[in-house]
Amino acid sequence: MIRVVIVDDQAIVRQGLRAMLEAEADIAVVGEAEGGQQALKLVRELTPDIVLMDVRMPGMDGLTALEQVKNSVPKTSVIMVTLYDNPEYLFRAVALGAAGYVLKDSSRAELLRAIRVTLEGGAIIAPALMPQLLREVGRLKYPLVNNPAPALADKLSPRETEVLKLIAEGLTNQEIADKLIVSPTTIKTHVQNILQKLDASDRTQAAVCAVRSGLI
Repeated sequence: MIRVVIVDDQAIVRQGLRAMLEAEADIAVVGEAEGGQQALKLVRELTPDIVLMDVRMPGMDGLTALEQVKNSVPKTSVIMVTLYDNPEYLFRAVALGAAGYVLKDSSRAELLRAIRVTLEGGAIIAPALMPQLLREVGRLKYPLVNNPAPALADKLSPRETEVLKLIAEGLTNQEIADKLIVSPTTIKTHVQNILQKLDASDRTQAAVCAVRSGLI
């Protein structure tokens, strides 16, 4: 069961998202928050798999809440929800720990896919955007979310290091499998092992760890 917390200052938005998600047999909405401070308290108590976080909220905004959530509960993935399709905003959000973002006008299918793909270690960011995103993350001077060790490669096998570098190039699991001449299932297992070893919540943040540790 995928455990989700919804964070939005508008009750009607929270109600709509809850109704949409709870119609799915594999998703449970375990909590709601109307602001960043309340969200932080709730996430610390519930440790959900996924947080859907609105960007613009009174008091503590979504980016500030994102950073604090990731520092407190790093294994929880945060998907930002926004009205604005702005690459610069995506760069900032990922630098602070987000798995990515979805637009508020996304379809039901797109939102459900984002949640499921993130939990399975997949990427909800367009692969072609990943290299540029990681360059920008390396440039932005935000503190490390999980403080990865400088010798990041020591935590990974040579094959896992190779897979992580290909993830950072924006390749999908299928493309990595084709390149390394193995099955997609094998790559999925490598990705899950990478996330566990790096204490990363999702594929995006594993790539961020690699950039900030100088591995790539």
